[in-house]
Amino acid sequence: MSLRFEELAWRQTPMGEISLRRRWDATVDADVYEVKLGDEFLMSSLFTVAEIELARLGLAEVVGDDLEVVVGGLGLGYTARTVLEDPRVHELIVVDALDEVISWHQRGLLPFASAVVADPRSRLHHGDFFAMNATGFDPQQPGRQFHAVLLDVDHSPSHLLHPSHAPFYTADGLRRLADHLHPGGVFGLWSNDPPDDAFTAVMAEVFDGVRAQVVTFANPLQRRTSTNTIYLGRRPSA
Repeated sequence: MSLRFEELAWRQTPMGEISLRRRWDATVDADVYEVKLGDEFLMSSLFTVAEIELARLGLAEVVGDDLEVVVGGLGLGYTARTVLEDPRVHELIVVDALDEVISWHQRGLLPFASAVVADPRSRLHHGDFFAMNATGFDPQQPGRQFHAVLLDVDHSPSHLLHPSHAPFYTADGLRRLADHLHPGGVFGLWSNDPPDDAFTAVMAEVFDGVRAQVVTFANPLQRRTSTNTIYLGRRPSA
């Protein structure tokens, strides 16, 4: 058994103090990795089902091979790792606004990080996903389009980590996002909240086949089933 609790990394950022912690959880009899931003828990390795499903559901909507994918938000890397498990993926760009998070993976502080860092198809980019939505997600190739963009940064479209993210969740913001997709390309969004009919309607102004899929998973801490939501939409082909 490892140490009961250890803070692996800590840093002051423009959005507050961010820390990576490892603790032994007797409930699951395993190490649990957690990320906190200030007093808020951003993510935990206890709850990864929806992050994995964001990649699986998003890529299941994409037709073809040699897929080029963007993941907004590296976190503990579960979405990125699942993207790379799809043999059709040719290239993955992961964008994260916190270079410290990227450093955790590159320094091997997370024992499962090598699956993303060492894969020659993946590239970790330090940048603001929401600012890059105006210019493009590949600084080396402006105007580049992708087959899928999968986003997991804010808690939900209405519960944001920073007020500057709000314009993204409007019809205009989503139209700019759609410009970065090939025709038929897929946008996927993780949310901690139940489906929001108002946001689904905004997505439907821009994308085809919009749906909000509820993902259920066991919550061992609360001894109940919890849910997250995955929003999906496809850029019109014509």
